[in-house]
Amino acid sequence: MTNIRRSILPSVMVLVFTAASLAQQVKTDYDRNANFSKYKTFSFEKIQTEDPLWVDRIKSAVGASLTARGLSQVDSGGDISVVAVGMTKTQQRLDTFYNGFGGGWRWGGRFGDATTTTETYQVGTLVVDLFDSNTKELLWRGSASGTVSSKSNNNIKNLDKGVQKMFKNYPPKA
Repeated sequence: MTNIRRSILPSVMVLVFTAASLAQQVKTDYDRNANFSKYKTFSFEKIQTEDPLWVDRIKSAVGASLTARGLSQVDSGGDISVVAVGMTKTQQRLDTFYNGFGGGWRWGGRFGDATTTTETYQVGTLVVDLFDSNTKELLWRGSASGTVSSKSNNNIKNLDKGVQKMFKNYPPKA
């Protein structure tokens, strides 16, 4: 029974840490003095990514979220100018797992084994800024970060989920 527990515990810990690392982090902030009810249209000013295939994907996700909140997209000259930047960064994580703790000092001093693994992974971040087109003042900023998958379809789904979370409370309540 003890051997089973010793072999299952590290596996469970890996799953818990992996699930936590895959969760998206979404943050938003906005100009507390802005009157969001006066903005009716938006247009894309600039979308910057490392991969040109993501420009249309970002436009689609952000455009759908803004349209769902009552704004209309126009080709240029919208009340709101949308600027978005997508980037990826390589990160490493060290995970150390202990097993076979034995009894500690009181029961003979055996502390067991430690295994450390290194995981290298990609983190993608999307920052979306909404500017007042007339004054060029920043109105609203949202960001979403999460682990990048090796599968493009998963990344597209995560982009859509992240943008939906980002705009969940848009426009902000006065």
